[in-house]
Amino acid sequence: MSNVHSLIQKLPPDDCPAEGTRRMFAGAERVFYCGYWIKTYPLPADTLEAKKRLIEALTRRLFNHTEHGLNIPGNRLNDARQSYEAETDPARRRVKAAMLAGALFNRATDVFKKLVELQAEGIEIRSSDALMHECGQCLLDAMELGRFVLHRSGDEGIDELWGEPFRAFSIPLADFYESRYIKIGQSMRDIDRIAEAMVTTLAGIGAFENAEAPVNDFALAAKIKMESLRSDADIFDIWAHLVTSAERLCNLAPVPHAVAAGNAWPRHSHSDGQQLIRNGRDLIFYIAQARTPMPKSTREFIERCERYLDTGRVQFLPGSLPA
Repeated sequence: MSNVHSLIQKLPPDDCPAEGTRRMFAGAERVFYCGYWIKTYPLPADTLEAKKRLIEALTRRLFNHTEHGLNIPGNRLNDARQSYEAETDPARRRVKAAMLAGALFNRATDVFKKLVELQAEGIEIRSSDALMHECGQCLLDAMELGRFVLHRSGDEGIDELWGEPFRAFSIPLADFYESRYIKIGQSMRDIDRIAEAMVTTLAGIGAFENAEAPVNDFALAAKIKMESLRSDADIFDIWAHLVTSAERLCNLAPVPHAVAAGNAWPRHSHSDGQQLIRNGRDLIFYIAQARTPMPKSTREFIERCERYLDTGRVQFLPGSLPA
């Protein structure tokens, strides 16, 4: 995996080729975006069947990364819409909007399945077909409601992710997959920004002088996982690397001699420092799993690092993964 390590380390600006450049490395094609050489995969034929499989996969991925309770069956779309439209409480209305979005996605998937079945029977399906229009409208409505949906962490929405099924429906598959490589490059960039903020912050605090290596190892594992598919032959090693590097990072204890050298009330709270490490781990893990940037969370985490370095304390974040 050592060759992969060098390919997904961000290149200096002077060494960067044009965005979208493709090259072969050790017999495998990679595409360059946002400073990284990203693994590519064979493009499926642009058929209704291929789009159906893709939309199904994207919809499953949505529900894996968003708040619970949104996977409403498509046959309950009218019920979900009526409940949303009748709701007046703002907080409950937001949740019901998210549930309606989930029902819309599932209805679109149901319709697309029928379209593929009809095509398999030799019935020509045109873009002007009423069922095609219904499917596209459901996906468009769901995308517009995406602003009401929170990531499973509860910290921010992931509108980008909720727009993907509609994009997969409305543009050629080649263009869709190219946009995914761009998102992966942007996500790798943000993972490196988070890791850099952690290293810069913790390096100046004696109790965490040993944090740099485990932070960088975890960030590397996250980037490798992000560009990989479950069908890859080495996915077992890739996932094991990600999980164990996360465990090593969060088991990082303050350096004993640094703790002993401090006074009874060190300027930088060691427990807050460990909480910051866990927050950074969670955020990197979320981004790697969703394969999409989380700009609000990334920005706020970097600010949190700066605040900890300045004040010795860190703001508690709800919704973190267990330590």
